[in-house]
Amino acid sequence: MKVNYLNNKDILKEIHKSKSTYCSFIRPEYSDYDMILDSVKKINKKNIAQARKNRADRLSRLAFEAAQEKSTEKLKLEQFEIKHTKVPITDIVFRIMTWEHIPVDESKSKKSFNDDNEEIVTEYDDSVPSVTKYVKVNFPPFFHYTVDENSEPCLVGKSHWVGDVHSGHFSKEHGKMTNKLAIMFMKLCERYATRSNWRGYTYNDEMKSQALLQLSQIGLQFDESKSSNPFAYYTAAITNSFTRVLNIEKRNQNLRDDILELNNLNPSYTRQNSNTGSYYEE
Repeated sequence: MKVNYLNNKDILKEIHKSKSTYCSFIRPEYSDYDMILDSVKKINKKNIAQARKNRADRLSRLAFEAAQEKSTEKLKLEQFEIKHTKVPITDIVFRIMTWEHIPVDESKSKKSFNDDNEEIVTEYDDSVPSVTKYVKVNFPPFFHYTVDENSEPCLVGKSHWVGDVHSGHFSKEHGKMTNKLAIMFMKLCERYATRSNWRGYTYNDEMKSQALLQLSQIGLQFDESKSSNPFAYYTAAITNSFTRVLNIEKRNQNLRDDILELNNLNPSYTRQNSNTGSYYEE
């Protein structure tokens, strides 16, 4: 599988495919969404109209891209424009961000002790929702809803779910990241490591390994409801990983130099050429 270049559009597509493997939908076509909301109560006439426009734009773009691949001539997007008024409201899909179906982690309950040193477990106040009380999952959970002809919402999909939407069960282990997204992560790390401020270090490979490990852990935590720029999100994570390894190596080098100096031996050239002195100055 070859990845020639990286852009937000392709990365978002692979993130969506990866997350869908952790979900359950009544129909496969319900895996695609047209609008993201934070509450099912916000499915109103205004948002339904906007979702129809979003769906029309997405379908137009997909039709244009499919035709462009088969054609030797340059086509125009306007040729494949779909009027939003022709999109049935029953076809649109809303993604609702919610933790409603995620189990509570009992180990995160607030614990205290009475005067006799007996443990008292204080349950969370449901009136004050907090994600910290739920089982940790690899990306923000959600529901998918459609609407009927009367604009009433209908549940059609759940994240971190196996089996029927209504009678299935929670699961966070059954899905996987797509191979293409994994290759994208590798490409990002390799290209970042060739930058002039990083490529000269002898532990460059360790930096890449640490960054790749970090991406594999937080890669799907990207929240499409807050941003459409995963490239910047991943680049920031890689930068933090590279910097962390650099700081660890610098600290270890300073420790080695201190030991050498205490034994009247020559420290590294870096210490000799610097004016900072010992890492542990008095």
